[in-house]
Amino acid sequence: MDTLDNMRQIIIDSLGYYAGITYGIGEVNRLLIIDKNSDNYLILLEGWEDKRRVHGCLVHLQIINGKIWIQRDGIEDGIATDLLEAGIPKDKIVLAFKPEHIRPYTEFAVK
Repeated sequence: MDTLDNMRQIIIDSLGYYAGITYGIGEVNRLLIIDKNSDNYLILLEGWEDKRRVHGCLVHLQIINGKIWIQRDGIEDGIATDLLEAGIPKDKIVLAFKPEHIRPYTEFAVK
């Protein structure tokens, strides 16, 4: 398995775990969205919590130029933790939700 395929599988496995967790309150689904053609991977929340509509992105990852860009991270401990534990090095992870001028201080890739 090449590096890009390995990254894809790690992302799918990690997000699959979180997509399988039952939402704590109400009837909210966690939908795992995988688009290998554009290398976009996300978990979408949709449903109802009490009388309030829930619809939004929990986590969104992209593979851009051989690096994993974390566009949105609503995971409690951070999805980067899972990626690191699965063997993705810090220089292959971009915390895209942080401003570019802050990224050099994160120990992760800037871009």
